[in-house]
Amino acid sequence: METKTLNQEVEFKVKPHEVYEAFMDEKKHAEFTGSEATVSREVGGKFNIYGSITGENLELEQDKKIVQTWRYEDWPEGHYSKITLVLEETDNGTKVTFTHEDIPEDKYEDIKKGWNDYYWNPMKEMFE
Repeated sequence: METKTLNQEVEFKVKPHEVYEAFMDEKKHAEFTGSEATVSREVGGKFNIYGSITGENLELEQDKKIVQTWRYEDWPEGHYSKITLVLEETDNGTKVTFTHEDIPEDKYEDIKKGWNDYYWNPMKEMFE
């Protein structure tokens, strides 16, 4: 199977702690996504979001970095991608350098649009 890597940068007008918590705190995650979330805060812990996305925490560095495996329910059996979020404090808030690796090629455009529609834009609205 052919895969692609998505690279994005996004800025939020809040401290890195707030961005980190939006991903890792179940209540905050559910607040901006509008969907129940189960999120472990431990390395090796699992998560389930939107009822169709599952994965595991590979690396967690409080307020600085999140690395997780991600799997969408309609992906080929056993295929996981990997996301990495690096949070950097700036004068205006936080810059997120985001990488999503091993996306099945036929899902790439949907995933690219999905990060904006279901994560970055709702997070910006929540933080304003």
